[in-house]
Amino acid sequence: MELTRRDALTALAAAGVVAATGAATRSPETAPLAEHEVETLVAVAGTAYPSDVAGVASFVRRYSVARVDDDPDYRRGVRRAIDDLDVACRSWFDAAYADLDADARERALYEVGAVQGSPDPDGGRGERIRYYVLNELLYAFYTTPTGSGLAGLENPPGYPGGDTSYQRGPQ
Repeated sequence: MELTRRDALTALAAAGVVAATGAATRSPETAPLAEHEVETLVAVAGTAYPSDVAGVASFVRRYSVARVDDDPDYRRGVRRAIDDLDVACRSWFDAAYADLDADARERALYEVGAVQGSPDPDGGRGERIRYYVLNELLYAFYTTPTGSGLAGLENPPGYPGGDTSYQRGPQ
């Protein structure tokens, strides 16, 4: 399955981002996140998303740039969480999160407490990473028709499916 531009716009609409079209097509030069920050989000998504999904990098780039575009407080939270993740990874693995191999990336998310922690924007390091990075990327993925279809949810919030979609049993 491939994530598309349409999936990114659907996820942004579900997140309540109104300027989705303009922000999702913004050039990297005017993006509100640094390239390293976007690469880190792409790397986390590559760890968290199912391995058979294609188009992850472009989906995350479109979604993340638009998601933080008009919300400076949220953008600060994302940047702080990414910085926290990188500081931990440099301490444990001598490299930033985006520069780690797949196994180390997965282990780092567990070690930092992002996988088992409760999401809290004002909490500890793992809770902030869970809130601003991991949960945000999972929310974006599973609110798309592509992501929700993989989970067996044919009609994600905000995506039309008609009255027959909820009357059919699982196949």
